[in-house]
Amino acid sequence: MASGYDGVFGAFPYALRSSESRLFKVYVVASALAIGLITLLVGIAVIVLIGQTAGIPGGSLTLSRAFYIVIGLLVVIPAISPVLIVARRRRRDEASTARHEAALAAAGFVFLLSLYLGIVASMPETFALDGETVTRPTPSGVFAPVIAGLYAIPPVLSWIVPLAGAALVALAHRIFG
Repeated sequence: MASGYDGVFGAFPYALRSSESRLFKVYVVASALAIGLITLLVGIAVIVLIGQTAGIPGGSLTLSRAFYIVIGLLVVIPAISPVLIVARRRRRDEASTARHEAALAAAGFVFLLSLYLGIVASMPETFALDGETVTRPTPSGVFAPVIAGLYAIPPVLSWIVPLAGAALVALAHRIFG
């Protein structure tokens, strides 16, 4: 058993070096950037929440702060799992084919896209922004049917879109692994 990396941060360069799939190598870089951005946004959200609620004693506020972190982890785990799977398999000299790695990368890219699509689906029909009532844009262009379909999803159920993307990552590993 060869030692190739130490922990999550070392898995990225190790997977990048050891992978046989070019698509997977692109995914390693793209997912690292996306995960960094997500981590930054969740960190800023927690800091803003703490700043807005600093004078209020704990209780349910502690739960909401922890909830931000849990949601951040639920978003990051499916994005990072293809990298960890490939790095672990390569380190243990287990069978990891270029086809398996490409399937994981494709599913990972679909998951990252599903995060954006979930945000679009969660957009309410009207909302207040800087004291003004704003209406979401009308779907137009080539992707109008997709956007209209996302708008048809109730905002309360918009989490289903990224969940489907995460399930696709697991399915790709199961089928091609």
